[in-house]
Amino acid sequence: MKTEFKIFNVLVWVAVFSLTGCNGNTQSSDQTGQVEPPAIDFNMAAVTGDLEAVRQHIAAGSDLNEKEPMGGSTPLISAIVFGKTEVAKLLIEAGTDLDIQNNDGSSALHCAAFFCHPELVEVLLQAGADATLKNNYGVTAYETVLGPWEAILPAYEMQQAMLGGFGLVLDFDRIERTRAEVAELLK
Repeated sequence: MKTEFKIFNVLVWVAVFSLTGCNGNTQSSDQTGQVEPPAIDFNMAAVTGDLEAVRQHIAAGSDLNEKEPMGGSTPLISAIVFGKTEVAKLLIEAGTDLDIQNNDGSSALHCAAFFCHPELVEVLLQAGADATLKNNYGVTAYETVLGPWEAILPAYEMQQAMLGGFGLVLDFDRIERTRAEVAELLK
């Protein structure tokens, strides 16, 4: 489906993450005792699954909903795209906004559905994520997993090609197998 192929085009944002200061995650306090965030960018901590750095960002009061500039993804969306389940759960527990949409209008639930993470779809739904949100292409999370596999496979291959160098590893067999399960959860 042409619309499904476009859904995650904007994910190229990862390729242009600002990596300045991403060489450590030690936590410190300033002279007032205020906890400072770690050196690693919040989104990069989510992408890499750095739970300790994510915890430090939360403790320091970093903006849980801050969007990275290129694709507009929040740390939660980043964690979900890269399959970092524990990071995503930690962010949800910390109170991140579940329904913020990135630049293409996709929410965390859209991403969890598209990348076929049934556990995260369940967690998001239980936490109150809005399953009726539509992205900029007029598609709900449920609709991202509809249609024939052969029609959507090129979209996954494109994501793998664009983001593989940043640690995205897509198991196409798993995705194909779990699409129906994800669709059932979202009905």
